[in-house]
Formats: sequence, C-alpha cells, structure tokens
Amino acid sequence: MESIDWIVLYTTLLFIVVYGTWKTKKNTSVKDYILGNQEAKWWTVGLSVMATQASAITFLSTPGQAFHDGMGFVQFYFGLPLAMIVICMVFIPVYHKLKVYTAYEFLEQRFDLKTRSLTAILFLVQRGLAAGITIYAPSIILSAVLGWDLKTLNIIIGSLVIIYTVIGGTKAVNVTQKQQMFVIMSGMFVAFFLIMNYLPDDLTFNKALKVAGANDKLNILDFSWNTKNRYTFWSGITGGFFLMLSYFGTDQSQVQRYLSGKSIRESQIGLIFNALLKVPMQFFILLVGVMVFVFYQYHASPLNFNPAATEAVLNSPYADDYRQLEQEHSNLETQKKMAQEYYSGVLNVKDYQLTMAAKRKIQSINKQERANRGKARELIEKADASIETNDKDYVFIHFILNNLPRGFIGLLLAVILSAAMSSTASELNALGTITTIDLYKRNHKTEKKDSHYLSASKWFTLLWGCIAILFANFGSLVDNLIQLVNIIGSVFYGNVLGIFLLAFFFRFIRGNAVFWSALITQSIIFFIYYRFIHIEERIGYLWLNFIGCVLVIGISIVIETLFRSMRLNKQ
Repeated sequence: MESIDWIVLYTTLLFIVVYGTWKTKKNTSVKDYILGNQEAKWWTVGLSVMATQASAITFLSTPGQAFHDGMGFVQFYFGLPLAMIVICMVFIPVYHKLKVYTAYEFLEQRFDLKTRSLTAILFLVQRGLAAGITIYAPSIILSAVLGWDLKTLNIIIGSLVIIYTVIGGTKAVNVTQKQQMFVIMSGMFVAFFLIMNYLPDDLTFNKALKVAGANDKLNILDFSWNTKNRYTFWSGITGGFFLMLSYFGTDQSQVQRYLSGKSIRESQIGLIFNALLKVPMQFFILLVGVMVFVFYQYHASPLNFNPAATEAVLNSPYADDYRQLEQEHSNLETQKKMAQEYYSGVLNVKDYQLTMAAKRKIQSINKQERANRGKARELIEKADASIETNDKDYVFIHFILNNLPRGFIGLLLAVILSAAMSSTASELNALGTITTIDLYKRNHKTEKKDSHYLSASKWFTLLWGCIAILFANFGSLVDNLIQLVNIIGSVFYGNVLGIFLLAFFFRFIRGNAVFWSALITQSIIFFIYYRFIHIEERIGYLWLNFIGCVLVIGISIVIETLFRSMRLNKQ
C-alpha cells in the first residue's frame, strides 16, 4: 500500500467516527438515544436497514463465495422481498401502535415476563456472537495487509465503533450508515469496472459471462429438492423467507432501525426500498466475484489465497510437496489461459461442436486445478491444523492488494471497514437497548429517572462492545464467514420467529405453553444442527429456520391443549 491508500483509508474512517459523534452527541432522553426521537425519513430507514445487514463479511466473503461456487448464493435472498411485505403489513403497525422500544416488550404484553426475557436472552446470545464475527472479519484483512496481530486489530476496530455508538446511540448509527453505504457502493462499482478493464481487450462483458458460464459460475437457479444443497430456490423461498422474516421482524438490530422512523408509512417505505434493492445488490456483489474468477482465468493466482496458510506449509516438512503442487498449478494456469483464449476465439466462429469441445477442455483443466487446491489444503492442515485451509474469504482481498492502482486499494479497504463499522454499530446499539429495557429496567424493583436509564444504555452498549471484542479474539474461520453468521442466525431465528407468529396469529396460546415449547425447540435445533449439519451435513442450514418455526408453533399448540385439558379436569 502507498501513502495515498493510507490517506484515503484514514480520512474515510475518521470522518465517519468524528461526524457521527459530532452530529449526535446531544441525547437528552432514553427515547432520543434508543429511537433517535423517531425522526428518521424513509431513505434513512432504508439505507440503515441495508447497511446493518451488509457487514464487512458481505463484501469480504461474498465475492469469494462466487469465485468458488458461482452465483447460486443469491437464492439465499429470494425470501427477503416476501418477508418485507409481511413485516410492513403485520409487524410495523403493531410495534408503532404499542409504542415499544424493543420487539420483546410486545411479547410480555401478549404472553408474560418470562417469555419476553427468554426471547431477549436468545437474541443477546446469537447477536453477541455475530457482533464478534463482524469485528473479526475486517481484522483478517488488515492483518494480511499490515502483518499486525489479530487481537490488536480487533481492539482497534471495535473501539472505533464503540466511540460513536456509545455517545450518539441510534441517531449516530443512522447518520453514519448513510455515508457508509455511499462509500460501500462507490467502492464496489469502482472494483467492478477496474476488473473489466483488466480483462483481455477482445474479451467483452458478454464474452466474460460466457467464460464464467462455461465454468458453471452462472448457475443461478437450482430447483432441485436435494436438502443437502445449501442454496436452492426452495431453501431460499422457505428457509430464507423464515430467516429474513425473523431477522428483520424480530432482531432488535433491525427493528430499532425502523422503529426510529418518523411514522408507520416512513418505516414501511424504508423496508420496501430495501426489498427492491437488496437482491440486486447481492447479485451485483456476486457478479464482482464471478468477474474476479474470469480475471484469474487469464492471470496468475496463488495455489491458496490465504497467505498465512502458504507461509505455514512452506516452513514445514511438507514444503517440497507444496512447491511441487505450486509448479503443477502454474503449468495448469498456462494451459488454462491458452484454453480460455481458444474458447473466446471459437465464440466468434459460432460453431456449436467447436464451442462445446473448447468448453469441455476448460472444465477439465479447472477440475484438475480444484483437485490440486484440495491437495494443497490437505498439506496445509498437516503442516498446521490451527491454520484455516479454506481460502474463500481471502480471494477478493488478494485481488485488491495485488491488482488495484494506488488510491483504490485504500478505497476498497475503506469499503470493507465501513461495512464492518455500520453492522457492528447497529448490533451494539441493539444489544445495549435490549439489556437496558428488557432485562435491567424491567426487572428493576424501584423506578429510576429517565437520565439513569440513558446512562445505563450507554454503559451496557460499552459492555457489549467489550464482549464483542472478546468474542472476536476467539473467532476462527469456519468454511466461510458469511455462512458462519447465517448459521448462527439460523440456529436461533426460527425459534424466535415462531414465538412472534404465535403472538400475532394464535390468540388462544398462553405464555406458559410458549415458554416451555421455546426451550424444547431450541434444544432440538441444537441437536439437529450438531447431528445432521455439523457432523453429516445431511441438510442445508437454511432449513433450520423453517424447522425451528414449525416446531415451536406445533409444540406450543400441543402443550396448550394439554394445559387446557388439565384445567378442565380440575374444574
């Protein structure tokens, strides 16, 4: 990195922190701090909701996901527009009518205190873990760039977010996320056009897509009913729908964004704005990853994109074996470049037989390359079992650091760090709110002044910031960061969503039945995840959202029926 890159990076991040702190430092009440005095316009709500979900993991991992597995991941978001419609019609009117600070206040009014507390605790556990991951993700980037210690970076990044979130509350989160989304999308468009500029002169965008298609990177829709496939049309519409409905409808980090809306209409328009833009945005980010794949069809790429993994194996007894694989990889890359150039030329001839023969040649070479990368991962694991062998999260950052011109490297790093800060700020804001309102204030025996709870909100936000940094220091890559976050969410979200659906639509269900069914369901989901996903991978993790939701509803109905029978027998 050159001086100009550091200037761009530092200027962007410091502007966000200083501007967010200065703009929102005067909070005089709990309502002002938690709900931003409900002054947000629809575009602020929409951008804030989008920025909360679009963490650094999105811009770090998604291109790598597309590089390795293609565009199929976009199916994960197919349920989002449907979820937004349901939330606009059902959730938002109820929350605004009851004038709640948190989603879980509604559960006490509908059921009882213990159900509210249990659901709030489930949120704190999963969102606290996720906050740690959103800090950990950009730390990986800067550790690769600077060679700094991961734990030190976690503390630095976490502290930057804590400063303006603790001081400014929800207003600070909303205000800074507008600037962050501008930086994020500007940077991604710049990256896309630079990638296209680096491709061979005769390779048009249309031909680049055909090159990607020849390598099965454009298989967007999978209509198979194979539950082992993580991303299919059906898992996106069902599991993805339940995940998005739970995330946007019951997760305080999102609920707090649209509760700050000036009116029901402003909140609803903000969510519809998000529904219309989110899938195209994810599609575009995946397309950037596919174009990175096309770029590396014509340029040299490392055998493993994780520099720490390469260093570990080259300093081990397996160094010679790894160097031999690198030589084979280099030879395959030469063959691949020639095959891709031949395929590109054949496309101009428009001969079907020649085109298919050239396509099969490319696929054969890429199959050999994937096998070599697999052997490399095995050697890395033998050399050091603690080093992450899966390099999906390093693909895009490798491209940025080794190919972008001066100044643009700093911009793309600012993109990823801005995304990390925006998502983490929302999470810490929500964690502090839930702890203050749903646990501390609700269970406080004597009523305190508003200023007391304002101060408590800030202290709890600071506490959760420190806990998130602690979680980040124990973080490790599991296959892919964006999948890890979604797995954590899927383990909890289905259960939580089911509780809210019971509250909205099953008026005969009472609190005791919901409370016990929630505990039983969460235990079953833990077992299903460990047995059928973590060990055997017999089902995709998205199905946990659907399973958890159906289980808690079904078990609640059974328990409530039993309780009613017992009450009737006593009479």
